Amino acid sequence: MSIEIKVPVLPESVADALLAVWHVKEGDFVNEGDNLVDLETDKVMLEVPATVSGTIQSIKIPEGTNVTAGELLAVLVEGEAAPVEAAKEEAPVAAASEDAHKLSPAVKVLVEENKLDVSVIPATGKDGRHTKEDILKFLESGQSATKAAAPVAPKATPAAAPLNIPMGNRTEQRVPMTRLRATIADRLLEAKNSTAMLTTFNEVNMKNVIELRKKYKDEFEKRHGIKLGFMSFFVKAAVEALKKYPAVNASIDGNDMIYHGYFDIGVAVSSPRGLVVPVIRDADQKSLADIEKTIMDFAIRAKEGKLGLEDMTGGTFPVTNGG
Repeated sequence: MSIEIKVPVLPESVADALLAVWHVKEGDFVNEGDNLVDLETDKVMLEVPATVSGTIQSIKIPEGTNVTAGELLAVLVEGEAAPVEAAKEEAPVAAASEDAHKLSPAVKVLVEENKLDVSVIPATGKDGRHTKEDILKFLESGQSATKAAAPVAPKATPAAAPLNIPMGNRTEQRVPMTRLRATIADRLLEAKNSTAMLTTFNEVNMKNVIELRKKYKDEFEKRHGIKLGFMSFFVKAAVEALKKYPAVNASIDGNDMIYHGYFDIGVAVSSPRGLVVPVIRDADQKSLADIEKTIMDFAIRAKEGKLGLEDMTGGTFPVTNGG
């Protein structure tokens, strides 16, 4: 008996969905309740399960296609399970990569953004799959990805490159935004333009930095010919934070997010015509002295009106000194 797998009723105010990924291919046997395909909407990620056990006869719509409610996705032929011997023989070979196939796009995003080792996270989904709730529960427990991975993996993933972005050679990685993320970006911009915004402040204990500056400022000025200020510390701190959270160092171009493998930090500088933000290129490769000299050069050229457009474009993250 042939069973039609169709797009379910979509959430209210959602006109269509993006067919994000097929978890099966034609000829695969599936059990009742197995997730066949993920549909991504502006609001949620929908899973379409098999209504009966059987074999996927045909897939009607490819990945990356927009679909509407009731549209035919695939045809499933109800029947007995395929021989288990073949699956058992294949299991040892596929064991290492099995988890990757079981992660839905929503779960993958959480795992990648938080640098989690899924092998140590309990899975409560059908057939040992990790659900979004499993990941969120693990994060709420307060366990860090590094601590969790330590007992089972001698090699920890470097915090500087969780998305495998080559650092320091000015490379970029273009990743299409999900519909949900694009919608969030639009809503945030809309909110910024139409509502009153609130700025929050977090206090940081600067005692160690102040003492370090006080101890070495005379020697620093004698050796490098420039005073040691706080801005170079701020820039270096920002760079380290951006290495840990590369999404903050990214930019949006149309429907794509561009992850930058470099750190061009904009620094607010006062000029007679107002505040300008020239950019320190490759700030991660510069010393404190190099940063201080660059900022001083910006300040001088800003007062003289000699900053060019190329000096103030292309920054990946800005910092300012409230003083």
